[in-house]
Amino acid sequence: MPDRTAARHVPVLLERCLELLAPAVAPPGEAGERVLVDMTLGLGGHAEAFLARFPALRVVGIDRDPEALRLARERLACFGDRFTAVQAVYDEVLDVVADVVGGPVHGVLADLGVSSMQLDETERGFAYAHDAPLDMRMDPTSPRTAADVLNTYPEADLVRILRTYGEERFAARIARAVVAARPLTRTSELVSVVRSAIPAAARTTGGNPAKRTFQAVRIEVNDELGTLERALPAALECVAVGGRIVVLAYHSLEDRLVKRALARGATSSAPPGLPVEPETHRPYLRLLTRGAEQADEAERAANPRSSSVRLRAAERTRPTPDHLRTVTGRWAA
Repeated sequence: MPDRTAARHVPVLLERCLELLAPAVAPPGEAGERVLVDMTLGLGGHAEAFLARFPALRVVGIDRDPEALRLARERLACFGDRFTAVQAVYDEVLDVVADVVGGPVHGVLADLGVSSMQLDETERGFAYAHDAPLDMRMDPTSPRTAADVLNTYPEADLVRILRTYGEERFAARIARAVVAARPLTRTSELVSVVRSAIPAAARTTGGNPAKRTFQAVRIEVNDELGTLERALPAALECVAVGGRIVVLAYHSLEDRLVKRALARGATSSAPPGLPVEPETHRPYLRLLTRGAEQADEAERAANPRSSSVRLRAAERTRPTPDHLRTVTGRWAA
């Protein structure tokens, strides 16, 4: 079973993640346990590589999907108490770290977006290439499904979701067609509605015309951007001075939030024109990547999921100044 799980999940930019986090989670010449938090555990591919590469490392894995947690626990059982799995949404990372670790950690990894398992399990409704119920919930126990969104939201709200989360230029046409076709219960029905709403000339390029609609509805169902916006400052507060964070985003909306959060910490907050920068306004993060890094051609060919990845990373150089702190770990109270 663990072998089948590994085959289903090829970690994206794995060696680069290991390289970027190694100085924090396994510093040369320093003994003692180090802790990495994998905020989006999934099937545990990244976590497995870190546990295997760094024998003194402990990994805390967070995921909202109970099936992913079950498979990851099975896959990583050989590492014993060096691995701890927690069911939670990753914007709860501060509480998880306080409860499981009790203080700041040395590394944080977040591999955002829909997981390989969720895409592979066609009955979950994430993939537009397979017919399935309109579900799209990352946590199957959460109340709102894709069918709820498509069948109950006012047309204006559907336009907003498609335009904002899917960056869909035909949002108004698609929303109108969805309302006219209600009730929708299957992914194949949504694909058909979207295809009929988009002009024929626009359907000849850019892949499946339903791609952006599925992305937008999935983001709404799971509050993905709201969760990420809350999670980023919380994740940064979990990182000890000298610790590092690596985030893998898969579309421009996610990457924009990550870029903004890291840039905020890496930029002086002093008003312009001061002759001397006050200590409290100095940056508290150091960027480790020049812009967003992408997978190379070889990885994109071997692992299609890596084709849209954007990786950013930073190192904490000092505590967050009080005037910039929006969240606080319980250990700091």
